[in-house]
Amino acid sequence: MRVFLRILLEYMNRGKCFMSVLDDLDQFQVLEDKIDGLIRLVADLKTEKESLEEKTHILEERLANTTEQMEGLKAARERAKQRVIGLLEKIDRLEN
Repeated sequence: MRVFLRILLEYMNRGKCFMSVLDDLDQFQVLEDKIDGLIRLVADLKTEKESLEEKTHILEERLANTTEQMEGLKAARERAKQRVIGLLEKIDRLEN
């Protein structure tokens, strides 16, 4: 309230009318509302960013684990393939 009165007195001393002072104060209120909205938006975006970073971290860990499992399965498949080839070679030697 003190700010309002100070601004009003300042404008009145400069010869501005009361309605002009109110218009200027309305403009300040509009600006303040926009700034408050931007502050809320930045806070929301920061929260969303942190959430997405956490989800990304979890997915990267899952991908690393899945890749490791896949490599293990490929190696096991290759070992099984080599054993089958070895068994087939033994069978071929028996037939000859």
